[in-house]
Amino acid sequence: MSLSRVENPCFLLFLLVFQAVFILILYRGGASSVFRGFLESQRVLDYSKSHDVYTNLSLLAPAGGGAALPYCSERSPIAVGPLTITFDVLPSERTIIQKNPFVQSGGHYRPPHCLARYKSAILVAYSNQEKYLHHLLYYIHPFLQRQQLSYRIYLIQQVGNGTFNRAKLLNVGVREALKDEDWDCLLLHDVNLVPENDYNLYVCDEYYPKHMASAMDKFQYNLPYKSFFGGVSALTPEHYMKMNGFPNTYWGDGGETDDIAARIQLAGMRIVRTPPHLGRYKVMDYNRETEEPWRRPASHHNTGKTWKDDGMNSLEFKLLSRTKHPLYTNVTVDIGYVPPFS
Repeated sequence: MSLSRVENPCFLLFLLVFQAVFILILYRGGASSVFRGFLESQRVLDYSKSHDVYTNLSLLAPAGGGAALPYCSERSPIAVGPLTITFDVLPSERTIIQKNPFVQSGGHYRPPHCLARYKSAILVAYSNQEKYLHHLLYYIHPFLQRQQLSYRIYLIQQVGNGTFNRAKLLNVGVREALKDEDWDCLLLHDVNLVPENDYNLYVCDEYYPKHMASAMDKFQYNLPYKSFFGGVSALTPEHYMKMNGFPNTYWGDGGETDDIAARIQLAGMRIVRTPPHLGRYKVMDYNRETEEPWRRPASHHNTGKTWKDDGMNSLEFKLLSRTKHPLYTNVTVDIGYVPPFS
């Protein structure tokens, strides 16, 4: 190395910064963690070598001897990465129950061998989509169990044949789920999406709302536009209340995802996204025409003026029933009047 280059102030500054960053990495996890992270990032990219979604679940067993359970390891030892997802055969409810023996009534699961470090509520807005639901339950239960989470799946079902209101149903789901548990994370999940990689952790970002479905096959594994927040997202209860939840006034047009993205910004937060190589999802039976350039739904709401008044603080609904099924908790609601212009 030439003497003139060493004496260059900019080059010396670069060396100091590089050394500081490297020391910080070593301090926080050691060199092995750096190389392990690099190798794993390469391994999870190879979707040609996928695993059955029930791989390794046979390793789960209750701890014996009545001893106090240890905490689960921070990094799940039974995660496998890319998963084989197909929708050719519709699984029966009985089959799903048999393959998930540790799932308790109401779709509640706790690891039998350790104490979960994280509690997540999975909220699914629903209206007469039984085929999608069976596929989702078949894949999502083992997916979450391999992540060593404590979780419960909630199905928020809209009665009648009125226009679907996903956003309002999710507000209802949040209200009902928080009656059961002080959840660390609220996962807002479309019924027709299945994750393709169990390194896509169903936990929240500590600081900001997280968009999980960053690479759907419906959009050739790209975002349809920059502010897209649809499909699957993860928010802490604090995030959700800070933005006043979702709007209650979107009936059937799908434009609520833009409203939500705007609310996040207006509440002083920003969207973080799961990296695309991890945030891959398959969409069930979507219309093949959407493989053409996708049109962003038009929004007719002035979010800047309405977000503080339209949301969790104005939520009204009638709870018709709340029942525990073997694989999920069903919350059936009447969400009210559908405007004639919707």
